Amino acid sequence: MADTRVTVEDLKRILLDAAGADEGIDLSGDINDTPFDQLGYDSLALLETSSRIQREYGVELDDDAFLAARTPEALIEAVNERLAAHA
Repeated sequence: MADTRVTVEDLKRILLDAAGADEGIDLSGDINDTPFDQLGYDSLALLETSSRIQREYGVELDDDAFLAARTPEALIEAVNERLAAHA
């Protein structure tokens, strides 16, 4: 698991699996710096995303830390930091 890192493509897949996408939201482009609320994902959708990341990657971010990550890039960084700490 030492080589495991979450990518933006991994996060897009998890977001779609966890909460889907509102009509008109296109996750195929560069979403790294787009706030989750602009992508159509609210706090409940992000908590489900957190749960799926925990199950898939075996790392847990507390709810406050997870919700503090306002963009995909910030969330990916937080998860990858936690993965590296547990490697």
